[in-house]
Amino acid sequence: MSMPAAIRNALRAGTVLFLFALIGTAILAFTHGRTEPLISRSQQAEKLALINQVLPASFYDNDLLASRQDLPPDDLLGTRKPSALWIARRGSQVTAVVLEAIAPDGYAGDIALLIGIGIDGTVTGVRVTAHRETPGLGDYIERTKSAWIDQFTGKSLAHPEPRRWKVAKDGGAFDARAGATITPRAVVKAVRNTLDYFARHRAAFVAGPAVKEN
Repeated sequence: MSMPAAIRNALRAGTVLFLFALIGTAILAFTHGRTEPLISRSQQAEKLALINQVLPASFYDNDLLASRQDLPPDDLLGTRKPSALWIARRGSQVTAVVLEAIAPDGYAGDIALLIGIGIDGTVTGVRVTAHRETPGLGDYIERTKSAWIDQFTGKSLAHPEPRRWKVAKDGGAFDARAGATITPRAVVKAVRNTLDYFARHRAAFVAGPAVKEN
């Protein structure tokens, strides 16, 4: 007994659709396999470029991205989930670290920071990597729009003295735009706390195992 034409047509259409799906999947897999390394390299280059904004390349000769470690959440870092640490070395000597931190008390919420700290406890650079501050008022914490963030470079727990780790309006050493002090207060506090975190863990950073280079 021959198969009804309707069933034959349905089977034929199903087979064609299956072949198209199979070919499409193969093309997607091939494309992903070819483009994934390029995307990964691009992302790595962008991350290194950002890190180099807070830590000059002269500080290290190791593979900085390969030195990444995950840190548990910590109140001093303002983090509620694991954050990243990169350890810079010249030869076998640890010269600096780069830490992710959060200023949790910005005007509109969290302000994400990347902070470079030399092994002597001196800030090598600070960048804001994400925020939701009010446009126009909070924009000046972004390096692309203002040099305000540069005033942290060269600072340490002792410079300025602890009581001066505030914005100028509060009697501190850090400038802030009039009428928009909540944002800079949060950033100043976060940088100060991150320096405190570094001081408490400095010995562990220095004593940590060296990153193996290929």
